[in-house]
Amino acid sequence: MTEEEINRALVNRKFYKAEQEAGFAENHPGATPQQLDPAYRLAFRDTDFLLREELRPVRFQLELFKAEMLLEEADIGSTLVIYGSARIPSPEHAQAALDAATTPERKAVVERLVAKSKYYDEARELARLASACGVVEEGKRQFVVCSGGGPSIMEAANRGAVDVGADTVGLNIVLPHEQSPNPYVTPHLSFQFHYFALRKMHFLMRARAVAVFPGGFGTFDEFFELLTLIQTGKMKPIPVLLFGGDYWNRVINFRAIAEEGVINFEDLNLFKPVETAQEAWDEIVRFYDLDVCEA
Repeated sequence: MTEEEINRALVNRKFYKAEQEAGFAENHPGATPQQLDPAYRLAFRDTDFLLREELRPVRFQLELFKAEMLLEEADIGSTLVIYGSARIPSPEHAQAALDAATTPERKAVVERLVAKSKYYDEARELARLASACGVVEEGKRQFVVCSGGGPSIMEAANRGAVDVGADTVGLNIVLPHEQSPNPYVTPHLSFQFHYFALRKMHFLMRARAVAVFPGGFGTFDEFFELLTLIQTGKMKPIPVLLFGGDYWNRVINFRAIAEEGVINFEDLNLFKPVETAQEAWDEIVRFYDLDVCEA
């Protein structure tokens, strides 16, 4: 079609796209006081403006939309979310962690962390099992492995998916100290968040199963928020697999919470204690009555 025919076509847009308009502005820089003042910048290219306190609701929307749109474009229908510590060493790094402990007190702590390194392997294996089966429904990939994108248990989750050549999601958070995504997160599915609340929303919006490994405050926060959502009926029940009975029974007396009357005894059934990846995957298969491959 000629340019005249294109311009006359009813189906073609009659306004330039925002990126084209931004290009026009950048290609014709001005030198007048009016053009040099920040007020003259295009609002969507004005970072100082976007970072103002009053624009927080807009930034909420951006963090919600960006990951949602890219996950949708990647045909990801649901996720298997894996929570857990950022401090438990992988088995291959366990000895180095012990060697780095310089005091008896620190060595005792590291020995307890190293004892949990078996869960690195279990997280990796669970991710491998889910990814190898490659469940697809209505053209969407299901049980795509999703972690917090960091080290340790999170790394193990993403690594297990990569072991079988599958895509895997990482939802990183900006922290005062440096945190980089682990090398196993699929680059175009590696997201960075400013707001914890929006990050946690994305963890659960597509979650069809959640595996919780030993962890600290962050893991507790994510685990208990999930239980609260299911308990209160805000979220429909999904398999919640709790790995590491010895750890969890030591740090939380779940039964005592029920005995104190602040939760029902039935609420203790909102999660399923497991010890192995195969147990966890079998529970997911049973819950959804999946007809899946033998991984």
